[in-house]
Amino acid sequence: MGEERATGGEEVMRGTVRRIADVNAVDCPCGVARRVFSREDGGPVGIHHVTISEDAQRHYHKHTTEYYVVLEGHGEIELNEKRVAVGPGDVVFIPPYTRHAARGKLKIINVVYPPLDPADEFVEE
Repeated sequence: MGEERATGGEEVMRGTVRRIADVNAVDCPCGVARRVFSREDGGPVGIHHVTISEDAQRHYHKHTTEYYVVLEGHGEIELNEKRVAVGPGDVVFIPPYTRHAARGKLKIINVVYPPLDPADEFVEE
């Protein structure tokens, strides 16, 4: 069987397989993200593989809902003023306007609805 990979747009709407390792890493407030599916793909959600850094920045979104699916590691998630321990198998729901930061040595899948618009990311100093 031949190997076929789509790069975006129309292919995504018909079905696509992407390998996380093939996606370029970008810095984000949480650490380093590989935006496997993004706004440019035209799908209903964004899917990001994120390696959380110890110095993740607290931030929020006005129009974005996120779900963090913890794959590896242990740490904590800060949701507004509350901190909760998280580990593999935990799923975190983050509605708009929730100030949040994940901390620890974690790898997560971030499901983003609608797909992330960089203008909707507000980092708190």
